[in-house]
This record gives sequence, C-alpha cells and structure tokens, in this order.
Amino acid sequence: MAAIKRSAEVVWEGTIARGAGQLSGGSGAFAGFLVTAASRFGEPEGKTTPEELIAAAHATCFTMALGSILAREHTPPERLEVTAVCTLEEVDGNYTITTSELDVVGRVAGIDQAAFERAAQEAERICPVSRALAGNVEIRSHSRLEDSVQVPR
Repeated sequence: MAAIKRSAEVVWEGTIARGAGQLSGGSGAFAGFLVTAASRFGEPEGKTTPEELIAAAHATCFTMALGSILAREHTPPERLEVTAVCTLEEVDGNYTITTSELDVVGRVAGIDQAAFERAAQEAERICPVSRALAGNVEIRSHSRLEDSVQVPR
C-alpha cells in the first residue's frame, strides 16, 4: 500500500494570547474551526483545541480498529460508541498531554463481555493513533458490551 497523507491548515491572526486561528482540513470535510488560546485553557465557547482534535482522532481511529477486529472474528458490531478524553496538564513546567482515556460501549451479537474486552484491547494496540501516542501518553480503555436490541416480529 502506498503511503497515505492527509493535511490540515491553521491560519492565525494576532498574538497567540489574544488572537485566533481558523483550522481547515485538506479534504474539505471541515473548514473554519475556530481555535484560541483562551478556549484551550478556559471555557471552549464553541472553539476547538488540539486536545479535542486528538481525542476526536483517537475515538474515530479506535472505533475503526475495533469494528475491523470484530468483523474479522465474524461478529460485526451493530453499534459502537467510543468517547475519548484527552487530558492536558502541566508537567515539569510544560503543558503535556498526559492521558487519552477511551470509553467504549458496543452492541455486538454473538460475543460475551470477555471477548469484547479482548477485541477492545487488541484495537488499543493496533489503532494507528494509539500507536502514535504510545510511549508519550498513557492510554486507558474501558469497554462495556450492551445487549443487542431484539426487534419484535
């Protein structure tokens, strides 16, 4: 497979402390996301942050990895809901992303909780975003299998 490259661009006006940036993806899927230092360290007020974007990337990538693993095991998911929380803290005087915590809820017919947890642990190991963060960011995942919804006939 050839290397896959994706891009994003930020255009920032003014100082970092008082200015603002607009973030756009090279694909055109998103454009004009507002970014400010104030939203990063205070209330978001409808603006995004690098940590939120990493959380979004991690949740999406992990979901795709988990779904692929479950399909490979002949138990494709009916529904996966993954929430990622990326934590920014001050460590030794520097702002540092310290953790990415994944909360996973799945509706998957034909498996039990133990099999779902094994699949989630494998997804954590193979997810490209998890692998990019590994060694620098503590990654924790919590998975819970919900019952399949039975449709009355």
